[in-house]
Amino acid sequence: MLLEIKDLAVEVEGKLVLKDIDLSIKEGETHVLLGPNGAGKSTLFLTILGFPNYKVLNGSIIFKGEDITNLSTTERVKRGIGVSFQNPPAIRGVSVQNLLKFESGQDVEKPLNNRMVDLSEKLKFNNEFLNRDVNLGFSGGEVKRSEILQLLAQMPEFIMFDEPDSGVDIENVELLAGQLNDLLDKDKKPAKRKKGGLLITHLGYILNFVHADKAHILMDGEIACSGDPNEILEDVRKEGFKGCVECAKCS
Repeated sequence: MLLEIKDLAVEVEGKLVLKDIDLSIKEGETHVLLGPNGAGKSTLFLTILGFPNYKVLNGSIIFKGEDITNLSTTERVKRGIGVSFQNPPAIRGVSVQNLLKFESGQDVEKPLNNRMVDLSEKLKFNNEFLNRDVNLGFSGGEVKRSEILQLLAQMPEFIMFDEPDSGVDIENVELLAGQLNDLLDKDKKPAKRKKGGLLITHLGYILNFVHADKAHILMDGEIACSGDPNEILEDVRKEGFKGCVECAKCS
């Protein structure tokens, strides 16, 4: 088991946002998290990352067999957890190139290594782009590609993607999906896959290009339904989130 969340309850600014969350993701698996706005999806992501404003009232987060519930964000990242944010901040004074060097353990005084240069070219980032400040004046597609490039520099074992298909045109979605598949070991046979992922999507369009093993619907801070991603997405499109959950309760 790569990630296990057991009976998790989380409070944000005095408000109970998540309750009784149980979620297990094995090595090589990719899960999808669906739900309406305000359901707690981003809260779950940030809690897994260990953001200090997200207070765990109950339960535990186990990563690779280790309880990381009380570890700092830095320690969690060092252990192999990465994230692609939906709306990451701009960082003035830090170039994309230098950030990639830092994340991949390179000396910032030396040229970007060949691996990162090749990956940058695959994501259509030229030298001019690499010398720009991180996310400053970037388009929606550029922000998403920058986030994926940073993950490729880190090569985490467990990766969370917050709406990678939001605000991105079809060309960029296909481009991003190719790199997401690489990050998640999708190019390998199932028995050889070691990395895992959790993906938030409203549209579900990214799932046309990235295979998911299981989907979960988060409603009112609880996981209300889990199952086959294609079946759940189809039910959501037909019945909405509430209709899909009611159907699951009656089955």
